Amino acid sequence: MKMFSASLPPLPRPRFRRLAVWFTIAVAASGPAAEAQPAGRPRELPSLVPATVILGHESLVYRTTPHGELSLHFSLPADWKRTDRRPAIVFFFGGGWSQGSYTQFVPQADYFASRGMVAASADYRIASIHRTTPDACVEDAKAAVRWLREHADEWGIDPDRIVAAGGSAGGHLAACTAVVPGFEPDDSPVSSKPNALVLFNPALNIDELVRNRHVPTALGMEVIEAITPNRFVAASTPPAIMFFGTDDPLVAGAERYLEKAGPLGVRAELWMAAGQRHAFFNRAPWIQITARQADAFLRSLGYLEGEPTVALPPAPPSLTRRNAVAGATP
Repeated sequence: MKMFSASLPPLPRPRFRRLAVWFTIAVAASGPAAEAQPAGRPRELPSLVPATVILGHESLVYRTTPHGELSLHFSLPADWKRTDRRPAIVFFFGGGWSQGSYTQFVPQADYFASRGMVAASADYRIASIHRTTPDACVEDAKAAVRWLREHADEWGIDPDRIVAAGGSAGGHLAACTAVVPGFEPDDSPVSSKPNALVLFNPALNIDELVRNRHVPTALGMEVIEAITPNRFVAASTPPAIMFFGTDDPLVAGAERYLEKAGPLGVRAELWMAAGQRHAFFNRAPWIQITARQADAFLRSLGYLEGEPTVALPPAPPSLTRRNAVAGATP
C-alpha cells in the first residue's frame, strides 16, 4: 500500500554546506557517531530484543517529493492488528541533515514494538542524496507525524498517543514537529504535532550555534531562527525526555530548553551520562540504558505497561536526572 501527498515545488540547490560540515565535525570530534554514517549504508545493529521475540516489519511510502519517495519502515508487535488502538512512535535519524539512514533507530523501534507500540523509522530528505536544506527536513518530519495520525485507523494507532523521537539532527526534527510553527507540507487539517517527545542529544539551539560560532550559512538567519525549537517552547509543548552526555557541545541547548519549560509547567526531563560525548546512546551499554529510561517515561504517560524488558549488563553506569525548574526565566 502506498499513500502519496502532493509534491512540493523543487527546492533550491543547498548552500548550507559549511553549517552541516561544522555540525558533523563538532559532534564527530566529541565521540563515535553512528548517525554520521554514509547515507543508506547499513551498519551492524545491536539488538534490544531477545531473539525469541517475533516482530512484523513493513515499509511503505508516506510522501513523494520532487527529489524522490520517502518511506516509513514499521516495526510491529507480534499480535498487532489493524483494528488495534496502540500508541505509536516514529524515529528520525541523525547526520547533520546531510547524511544518515533510518537504520540508526531500528533497534529502538524493534524494542518499543516488542513492548506493544507501533514503531516506525522514517526516511527524510538529506543533502548528500537529495541536495536539500534543513527546512525541507522539517517539512518531511511533519509529514511523517501527520501521516501516522491520518492513517491511524489503518495501522492500529491511537492518534492521541503519537511520540516523535530522534537523535542529533533527527532529534532536532522531532522537536520541530512539536513546537515549530509552519513548514507544513500541505494544508491538511490533521495535526502534525506529536503527543510526546523522546530526544537523544537533539540540536535545539541551532540559531545560537550559527550566531555564536560564526558558522556561515546561506540558508539565512531568518530560516535558521524559524526552525530553532528553543524559540518556540510554549505551555502547549508536549512532555519530553532528553538524553545527553555531559561532554556534548549541544547540551547547552537542552539546559536552555529546561529553563524555558519550567515556568510554563511543561514536563521536560534531561538525563545526563557523565563523561559521555555526542552520540553516546548508539553503543552499549548506553543504548540499553537510554531505551530503559525512555520506557519508564512512556510508562509514566500511560503509553506502556509492565516493566521494561531490555536487559542491562552487570553493574551498568547510571544517568543523572535534571528537571525543568519552575520559576526560571522563560
